[in-house]
Amino acid sequence: MSEGGFHVHGLHDHELEHAAEHDPKGLAGQLAVATAIIATVGAMFSYMGGLTQADAGIYKNNAAIKKTEAADQWAYYQSKSNKQNLAELALDLAPAERRPVYAEQLKRYQGEKAAIQNDAKKLEDESKDWDRRSEEQMHQHHRWAQATTALQIAIAMAAIALLTRRKWLEYGVFALSGLGVVLGVLAWQHI
Repeated sequence: MSEGGFHVHGLHDHELEHAAEHDPKGLAGQLAVATAIIATVGAMFSYMGGLTQADAGIYKNNAAIKKTEAADQWAYYQSKSNKQNLAELALDLAPAERRPVYAEQLKRYQGEKAAIQNDAKKLEDESKDWDRRSEEQMHQHHRWAQATTALQIAIAMAAIALLTRRKWLEYGVFALSGLGVVLGVLAWQHI
């Protein structure tokens, strides 16, 4: 109740209170308890869905960072290749007394390129790993979202069952709730 003594109930709130006062152990009581449990489980599933979606975004960002670092390494590799090519050209064109200098440079660039290439491939592999992890998180997010959606539909169906007093709708509430829980377990198990 508000401070001014005036309180407005929604149709659903009024019906739940009225039904609970007159039949706390019947259909209304069962649905009230079931709805509270379903809503609590749904809130947890929703939280997990948001968490996995955020993780997927972070992992995708990490993949992009590693891909950029790999591209930088490949550019560095290319610059060393250009220097190696110039050293090879100089080795062919230089006078005999300068050739040992260029031969040494040529050898150095070949060694540096091997290390740079190794680093670039390692960064590409890390990028692929982050992409894979992001995809796994998105799959898990979709499972959490499916579970949450099933529970939300079950809650809406509970309101309809309460208003219409149809027992078969109550069974539908429990069936959809069960489906939501199964989907949540699949998400928890990364399936």
